Amino acid sequence: MHPRTGIPSFTRSPLARTVGHVLAAASALGQRLRPPRPIHSRGVVLSGHMRWLPDAMPAGLAFVDDAPMHPVPVVARLSRSLGLPAPLPDVIGLALRFEVGGRPADIEFASTGWNVPLRFALLAHRHAERARLGILLPYRGDRGPVLLIARTRSGEPPATDPREIPTRDTAPWVLTLGHATAWGPWHPFAVLELRLDPDQTDEGLRFDAVRHPVPGARAYAWVRAARQPSYVRIQPEHVPVRMPEAPQPAATGT
Repeated sequence: MHPRTGIPSFTRSPLARTVGHVLAAASALGQRLRPPRPIHSRGVVLSGHMRWLPDAMPAGLAFVDDAPMHPVPVVARLSRSLGLPAPLPDVIGLALRFEVGGRPADIEFASTGWNVPLRFALLAHRHAERARLGILLPYRGDRGPVLLIARTRSGEPPATDPREIPTRDTAPWVLTLGHATAWGPWHPFAVLELRLDPDQTDEGLRFDAVRHPVPGARAYAWVRAARQPSYVRIQPEHVPVRMPEAPQPAATGT
């Protein structure tokens, strides 16, 4: 495995590596036609926090099972994959970042189905709040494959295109995060609350769930072989990394 890219040797996953090279070539062509992001070219920056639910079903993944005592700040980017204008349907993408020990940890959601086999397929939606947002490719946890999903609990995002951001403040978009095995039922474990971030600059928001894994997550060799070549091809090697801002302490009277 190349230590920087996370791409395994060809002999470990030959079929997935072939798929990865095809996707990388398509991504390179797309980047020439639509630089610098061939997909999810326009995004809305959100920020908020994750709060773990008590007595959640364990997943065999430290990110899920080691519940923090306090809400975890996040920064996120919400986008439409092909950039089709609303209300046309498009694959919805929601990428999250939080901090673990001074490093970024990324989760990349996209609109998928809820049940098998559609939880492994990308599905187009007109509205982000009506989509089930899954990670599509599983993490390797202590007990086997682990999938994550997010579904709207209340509210809706302020926009999916930065050109449509409202001038007034809106209610938060609240989602429930869940986990499942490849074939099993979903189990809720956390609540994610997001609002429009005042800073819509997204240069530091290039996400990579393999190079920036959540705690306890490992990537299967076939997952790395299929997805990482395109990430390495289109993402600059040295880019600024925007981290979520810690919540400001509440003011107290004297």
